Formats: sequence, C-alpha cells, structure tokens
Amino acid sequence: MASKEAWFQRQKDGIRERLLKYTRKAFRMLPQLDKPRILDIGCGSGVPTVELARLSGGEVIGIDIDQDMLDVLRGKVEKAGLSHSVKVINRSLFDMEFPDGSFDVIWAEGSINVIGFEKGLQAWKRLLKPGGFMVVHDERGDVREKLEQISGCGYELLGYFGMDVDVWRTEYFAPLERLILEARFKCSDAPGVVKAIKESRREIDMFKKEPERNSSVCFVMKRR
Repeated sequence: MASKEAWFQRQKDGIRERLLKYTRKAFRMLPQLDKPRILDIGCGSGVPTVELARLSGGEVIGIDIDQDMLDVLRGKVEKAGLSHSVKVINRSLFDMEFPDGSFDVIWAEGSINVIGFEKGLQAWKRLLKPGGFMVVHDERGDVREKLEQISGCGYELLGYFGMDVDVWRTEYFAPLERLILEARFKCSDAPGVVKAIKESRREIDMFKKEPERNSSVCFVMKRR
C-alpha cells in the first residue's frame, strides 16, 4: 500500500480504535477463558482482532474477503509481535469450512447483517464448542425480536448493551468527516485515497440519511 493510502488507513483505523472500549466491555462480559480460540468474522483491517489477541492471550483467526485490508492487518500483527497469536485468512463468511466445534468464541462486529441475524446464529452455531460463546455487534433493529431469536437458536443470553446515535456521531462519524477534509487537502493526487474518501463519504451520507440505523447493540451469548 502506497504511503498516502497507508497514512489514510492508519488515520481511519485510529478513529475506529475509539470504539475499542466497547470491544473490551463485551469481552469482560465473558467468563474467564484460558487461551481461547476465537474466530473474528469480517475482521477487515483488524482493529478489534488485534485487541482480542491482547485481551484473550489465545489464538484469533480473522477472516475477510478484502485482501487489501487483510494485508493491513498482517502488517499490524507483525508490528505488534502477535504473529504467533493471530492468523489471517481470505475467506467469505458464506464459505467457512472449519470443522464443527473449532472455536471457543465467535466474534462478529458489523458482519452478521450480511447473512442476517437469525440465519447467522443458526449457521455459525456448529463452529462453536458446546458451551462456547458468541459476541455479535449489529445494527439495533428490533431488539426484542433478536432476543427471541437468540433463545430460539439455542443460546443463553449473558447480556447486551447499546451504542446510540450520539456515540456513533461523536466517536466515529464526526472524526471521520474531519479526516476526509484533511485528506482532500493532503492527498488529492493519490488515487487510492480519493477512492477511500468516496467510500468514507458514503458511510457518512448513509448515517446522516438514516442515523437510527447506526445505533447498534452488542449481544453476548453462550451456546447451550
């Protein structure tokens, strides 16, 4: 990744790191686990992935189909000295050919909406060891319906918490908007940054159009 593109990605990841307090909050809702094996579905550039490796002391497997983002994550892993703890795989969440019972924890921040909440809970359940845990961060939707689906799919809810529109506005979208302004000034000659700006601008426009869709809920559950 060229230097200006890498700069933009580092800055955007720095904004995303503001939300790691919620990753840590969800992790603390799990019981103490001894070097768990964790599957991070839709890991992207791996902001939560690296944090999970540090928090758990176990093994984290991050999967995504965006090779550029996976390359960014590999660089972070090497820099952090976590190559022994984090494995990065280019794989679709529709093609997770892992053996049944492979993981102690499944972690999905913002990816289950691709497959659907209930369908994801059903499809991913086989990957958990009996008594294993799943943490899903999803757009708010109908919380009561999702709680019913959690129970109906064979999980015990350990707890959940919300992140409202103001959290997303102040912690993520407002800083992202400032980054776009800075990047337009510094990097207008970098095609990769121009593309990334457009993608980030779409994120912001979607938030402004439907802010309630950007309120979210994190569910922590245990496979029965």
